[in-house]
Parts: sequence; structure tokens; C-alpha cells
Amino acid sequence: YFDKDPDFLWTQAPRPRLSDKSYKHNYYDEKITLEERLLRTANKDFVTTEEEIMFDAADVMRLGKDLFIQHGLTTNRKAMEWFKRKYPDFRIHAVNFPGDPYPIHIDATFVPLRPGLIINNPHRPLPKEQRAIFEANDWEIVEAAQPAHKEPPPLCYSSVWLSMNCLVLNHKTVIVEASEVHQLEQMDKLGMNVIPVAFRDAYAFGGGLHCSTADVFRDGKCEDYFPNQKVKDITRV
Repeated sequence: YFDKDPDFLWTQAPRPRLSDKSYKHNYYDEKITLEERLLRTANKDFVTTEEEIMFDAADVMRLGKDLFIQHGLTTNRKAMEWFKRKYPDFRIHAVNFPGDPYPIHIDATFVPLRPGLIINNPHRPLPKEQRAIFEANDWEIVEAAQPAHKEPPPLCYSSVWLSMNCLVLNHKTVIVEASEVHQLEQMDKLGMNVIPVAFRDAYAFGGGLHCSTADVFRDGKCEDYFPNQKVKDITRV
């Protein structure tokens, strides 16, 4: 792409030093209950500090001109400030999902299917106070279907909610893991053309269908899916 496109830019984020100051010591050594861990993440008490810029690309959900970034174990607020300075033409939003005891990556929690429609993990709902920007622009947030499996496959460190980790090809077509029958049915009812693909055996090597892809070239222009900005949006960075 760099050779063929004179407008193609090659860039990268700052490389973190990952020093002792980047993490809270003994964060995972404490024996605490699930309820205590949920309270900790709800209060945005994460293992990573604000010592330096740190983020995983999978915590970023781009919807046209807006970047919704999950604040959690793998992405901090300083990273969001970097995005804001690096890409001044984009609107940066910080979101979090208090129902997740291990908030890592957004694509098994909050998944856009087409303009105006998002499926949300029912165990990790977007807090009501963070929904204003979506409601003001007529976006519907629906609960994702329940996973078809009780446990993840062997050697997979993700949750069963990889069921909603789908790959959207366009506003009408989506690829879903073939064994996730409930998610397949929901996608069909939501008006999507659904392509089932057997992928569960690959989960241990890099996650679900969306985890395993990275688009580097897109057709079309950068759309504005949130033109109504006359709203109190507490997610804006």
C-alpha cells in the first residue's frame, strides 16, 4: 500500500517502556472475591497506571469520525489523550463496562453491526450515563444473544462471549462462528445476511473472528455517524 498510494502514511504509537511504574504491584496477588473485583473495575482501579501511554488496538472501536476507546486493564487514559492529539479530526470517547471483572478489548462487549445498531454484552452493559451520544443520534443498543457454549475451548484464555466477536463485512453482511447458533439466529432477526464459519478451534491462537483480522484498507469516505453533538457527552476526551 505504501508503494502504490502516495497518500498512504506509515505511523506507529509510542513504544511503552513497561517499567515497574507502569503497573500496580501485587494487583493480582490479592485473594479477593468476584464482587470485590467488579467493584474495583467499576471504580476504574486497573493494574495499569498513567505513567506512560499504553493501549491495545482491540480496545478501540472506530465508527467513522468517532473513536470509542475502552478504559480497562490494557488501555489507559493517557493513551486516549495521545489519540486526541495525534488525530485531531476525530472525536475521542472513553467508555467502560463495570460488569466486566477483566476488561480487556472491546470486541466481545460492544459490537457495531451497521449505522444505528450495536449489540452489547448483557453482562457488561454500557452505563446509562454514557449512552447520551448514542441516544441523541438514534443508535439502538440491543443485548447480544447468549453464547451457545458453557466453557471456552481448551487453552483459550477468552470468555465464552467470543460468541459475539463477529466480523462485519458491510452494513448487511456479517460472519459469525458456526457453532454459535443463538448469535446466528439473532443476527438473522436483526436483518443481517449471516455467514457461518467454523472458527472455534482457532480461539486459542488469537481469539475470535474479529480478533484475528485487521483491516488496513477501506473503501469509501470517513462518515459522521454522530452529527448531533448538542448533548452532554461525558465520554468525550
